[in-house]
Amino acid sequence: MSSSAPTDDALTQALASHDWLMADGATGTTLFNMGLEAGEPPELWNVDHPDRILALYQGPVDAGSDLFLTNSFGGNAARLKLHDHQRRVRELNRVAAELGREVADKAGRKVIVAGSMGPTGEIMEPMGSLTHADAVEMFHEQADGLKEGGVDLLWVETISAPEEYRAASEAAALAGMPWCGTMSFDTAGRTMMGMTSTGMAAMVETLPYPPIAFGANCGVGASDLLRTVLGFVAQGTERPLIAKGNAGIPKYVDGHIHYDGTPELMAEYAVLARDSGARIIGGCCGTTPEHLRLMREALETRPTNGRPTLEAITAALGGFSSANDGLNDDGPKRTRASQRRR
Repeated sequence: MSSSAPTDDALTQALASHDWLMADGATGTTLFNMGLEAGEPPELWNVDHPDRILALYQGPVDAGSDLFLTNSFGGNAARLKLHDHQRRVRELNRVAAELGREVADKAGRKVIVAGSMGPTGEIMEPMGSLTHADAVEMFHEQADGLKEGGVDLLWVETISAPEEYRAASEAAALAGMPWCGTMSFDTAGRTMMGMTSTGMAAMVETLPYPPIAFGANCGVGASDLLRTVLGFVAQGTERPLIAKGNAGIPKYVDGHIHYDGTPELMAEYAVLARDSGARIIGGCCGTTPEHLRLMREALETRPTNGRPTLEAITAALGGFSSANDGLNDDGPKRTRASQRRR
């Protein structure tokens, strides 16, 4: 196992020559719009409907993304076992990556293919029954499939437990692959398992095989995510930061989940994310190619400003969902109702 991450990978090279990179948007939202049924494992579409997955990948490329994630978020054995497809881990991840490689290689510019690896869905010891060794094995199997299919790096995302993040790091090392990793901060500035932005920034630097970049994705709304990014920055980290916020807040409309963030709002978010210190900026749930196009335009045309205050963030994107950022009891207070999202 290597003790340090490689430095000649596509992402490190891109970051060395760009102030920021734009990532992609929402995989699930796009697939549901294409007809994916609730409860249906999207990874099966890699084999059953490759044309739709090629379209999924082409969307962000056409919108200007420098990087997109593969359709493999739930492609580990624990998640696929729910549908009795646990024996297809390597196949489904390999095909997800091969389709991504096909789109990226004909883009006419450098586009990075990142192999998405989501949480196992299991709770790790000592609170649950998933052992560290079993988690590493699951992530390693998935990583090998993505590597075989040709991804440029692994992209661990939406993690809540620090133990699972460490297991994914170890798996990336075993696979000999560079990686990035984000956690989801959705409970008053903490992950579901209690990790804070301060805790994550500290943990990342203790890993024997650290990520190229780290940050936050999903969670609640864009305002909360940027508050978390500012929490990373406050720790003085020199590692590139990732911001992949949801397009607004989820609401039920006609029996379906709808995200209320407009493309214009996400353009504001993208600029604020850049000015907050994020180097890799994309969207999560609800973010479509239409959002990404305006985000790209804003990032390219709007001048860089100083680091935004919490008040500037809420004025542009709406109030925080919780009174503080999880770091202490005296954190930023919830903004008034008059400062709702535009």
